[in-house]
Amino acid sequence: MAEIWKGKPVVDAMVARMQGETAALAERGIIPTLCIVRVGERPDDLSYERGAVKRCDSVGIRVKHLVLPADVTQAEFDKAFTAVNEDPAIHGILLFRPLPKQLDGERARQMLNPAKDVDGCTDASLAGVFTNTKIGFPPCTAQAAMEILHHYGVDPKGKKAAVIGRSLVIGRPVAMLLMHENATVVNCHTRTVDVPSITKQADILIAAAGVLHSVTPEYTNPDQVVIDVGINWDEQKGGISGDADFASVEPAVRAITPVPGGVGSVTTCVLADHVITAAKRTL
Repeated sequence: MAEIWKGKPVVDAMVARMQGETAALAERGIIPTLCIVRVGERPDDLSYERGAVKRCDSVGIRVKHLVLPADVTQAEFDKAFTAVNEDPAIHGILLFRPLPKQLDGERARQMLNPAKDVDGCTDASLAGVFTNTKIGFPPCTAQAAMEILHHYGVDPKGKKAAVIGRSLVIGRPVAMLLMHENATVVNCHTRTVDVPSITKQADILIAAAGVLHSVTPEYTNPDQVVIDVGINWDEQKGGISGDADFASVEPAVRAITPVPGGVGSVTTCVLADHVITAAKRTL
C-alpha cells in the first residue's frame, strides 16, 4: 500500500513558518497585504476567495478587496486596477480570471505589476520561472506540488520526472521548477506517443492533464511518487477526483497525493507565502 501524502501536514508546517515571518515584519512596521480583484460574483471565485482570506488571516496577512460589477467598462476597470497596482501599501494582487467578455483579459494580465503577481500569471513571472530568477512568482499550483515533494523528503536531484500536461498554470511551470532542482524531466501532452511507456520509468509523476482517472497503473511503477494535481468532477462519486484512478493506482506506487486533500489544500498557503515574500522584497 502506498503512503498517502496529504496536504494538511504541509499546510501546518508552512503556517507555523509564515506566522513567524509576519510577526518579524510587523516589528519593522510592515503588514503584508493582499488585494483580491474580482469582477462579478462567480461562485468558483467566491469559493477560492473565502479560502484565501481565511488562510491569510491565519498567518497575519491583511486582505483588501477590489470588487467591481460584472458590467464594469474597460475604462472603469483600468482606472480602478491601476490604482491598486500602483499602491505601495499593497504587496500582492490576486486577479480572478476569466474576466467578463467586455473586458480585455490579456490586457489586464499584462497590466499587473510582476512584483505583485503572487499567482504567477504574467509573462514576466513565467519568464522568471523559466530563467530561475526572482521576477514575480511561480503559479501557486505548480509551487504547491513542489512544497509537497519538499515536505515529504523528496529531493528531485538526479531523479527522473514525468509531467502529464503542458499548461502555463501547472504543466510547463512545474516541469521547469523540477528541472531547476536538477531532475531530468519529460513533459507529456496530448500529442505524446505512448505516454505510459514514458511515465512508468519516472521516479516522480506529476498528473496535471485535467482528465478524470486518466492515470492508471500502467502509467506507474512500485517506486514512484504520484503528485495528482487534477481537479475533476466525478459523477459516480458525486464530488471531485483527480487525474489518477486512486483506487487502482494507490496500491501500485510508493506514495500518492489524494484529491481532495492534497495539492489543492496547499495552494492557498503558497499564495500567502508569495505575499509575504513580496513584502520582504520591498525592504
